[in-house]
Amino acid sequence: MPRQQLAVLDKLDKAKTQGYHFLAIVIAGMGFFTDAYDLFVISIVSKLIGRLYYTDPTYKNPGTLPPNVSAAVTGVALCGTLVGQLFFGWLGDKMGRKSVYGFTLIMMIICSICSGLSLSHQPKGVITTLCFFRFWLGFGVGGDYPLSATIMSEYSNKKTRGSFIAAVFAMQGFGILFAALISLIMAAGFNSKYPAPSYNEDPVRSTVPESDYLWRFILMFGSVPAALTYYWRMQMPETARYTALVARNTKQATSDMSKVLQEEIIEDLDKVKDDFVGAAQWGLFSHQFTKRHGVHLLATTTTWFFLDVAFYSQNLFQKDIFSKVGWIPKEGAMNAIEEVFCIARAQTYIALCGTVPGYWFTVAFIDIIGRFWIQLMGFFMMTVFMLGLAFPYNHWIQPGHHTGFVIMYGLTFFFANFGPNSTTFIVPAEIFPARLRSTCHGISAAAGKAGAIIGAFGFLYSSQGKSPENRDRGYPKGIGMRNSLFVLALSNALGLIMSLFVPEAMGKSLEEVSKENLEDGEEQTRGSINAIGCFYRTDGKKFKL
Repeated sequence: MPRQQLAVLDKLDKAKTQGYHFLAIVIAGMGFFTDAYDLFVISIVSKLIGRLYYTDPTYKNPGTLPPNVSAAVTGVALCGTLVGQLFFGWLGDKMGRKSVYGFTLIMMIICSICSGLSLSHQPKGVITTLCFFRFWLGFGVGGDYPLSATIMSEYSNKKTRGSFIAAVFAMQGFGILFAALISLIMAAGFNSKYPAPSYNEDPVRSTVPESDYLWRFILMFGSVPAALTYYWRMQMPETARYTALVARNTKQATSDMSKVLQEEIIEDLDKVKDDFVGAAQWGLFSHQFTKRHGVHLLATTTTWFFLDVAFYSQNLFQKDIFSKVGWIPKEGAMNAIEEVFCIARAQTYIALCGTVPGYWFTVAFIDIIGRFWIQLMGFFMMTVFMLGLAFPYNHWIQPGHHTGFVIMYGLTFFFANFGPNSTTFIVPAEIFPARLRSTCHGISAAAGKAGAIIGAFGFLYSSQGKSPENRDRGYPKGIGMRNSLFVLALSNALGLIMSLFVPEAMGKSLEEVSKENLEDGEEQTRGSINAIGCFYRTDGKKFKL
């Protein structure tokens, strides 16, 4: 028979929504706010950096980052994030969630500031410094993924757990919007203070020396929200599930949660001690883990991978997509600061109309519809709209049709966030046992960042045209924007297929959905849930959940 649930965990599962839930959402969510700001703001300033350090006044177009430099600047933070997700995910299960939670924030604060500094004013020194600190910035950002998700899932009640975790992740949308707004405001201020002609009018004077400060200030501003959150992170107690189930200190877990819930919790410590004797302690590479959670881990890693191939390609290269379809003026018709303003304005529209609403639709409906169906729907709609952009691509790039393209493009963001971009973050924090929860979330998230790296680097080159006039200076021949959109649609379709193996966790305690309340070799007497949401009874019949 399943072990009886600890009283302290039962209290957390059945707790009504209280102030500490919202405090935990804000504390964990501000980390994701900063994460999104730091990861996506580079797409706004990278063209300015190219103008500043790689412009040749004799060339007809403004300077751009060379292919290898652009790939490094765009992707180095993603590489750091991948490593950080694996490392801090593992460390969160070994040392505790809270023990390393503050360290990731300190790294983000320091590296955000240092990203705006340089060893010199020469291109090599600037890019080297930028890439070095953005790698370690990404390393800190990576730690925030498994730790924030795990902490929020272990603090939540089972009725609204999905909404609470989704609310933490939804702060990413505000971070993307905030990055665009800060860039918009700063660019407007700099352009007013330091007016300049367009590149076509005067290639040299179109990039004023003061614009070198603009991109630095924008990057450094990412340290502000992280610094404001640090004190409150340090005040959070360790989660009861880690303290009780991993550290095996039920007395401390009961004491901590009595303060959080502001009510006395009585635990039979002698009974708890007996229940823990012989409790499962198998590890990640054991046969037992493979049997119980192998398919689950495969599903969470592959779906996150295929999602991020498309999602990060779209996010990091919005500026290039909008330029190619004519929604942003030709770069030669603007000065350097105006280009930053136009890119930030376009990203603000997309964030307001597609990105942010999508996140909060997930918050509203995830504990009604369920994780499985939202993820399936999101991947399906992303595939449909991406094909809707790709097939009539030559129609969309004609004058007068740009608005339709932007609406379709915005809808792919809406259904990414009201879909797999949220659920791939939520599910790994629910379906694995406490002693491996942070590790498995880190592995799943790292698989996603591997997809993001492939998407970022691949899209950078593949979207280049076949003829020299249709590709950026210095880039080899690619397959073109239209064919690149078909590739992104294929990635979404593969994510849809692998989503069929994702289990549903709605309405269940973490111990129930992870089978942590079962002894080794014990099977659920009532049946088991298969990958596509059917419940098999012991008599062999099935019915939909």
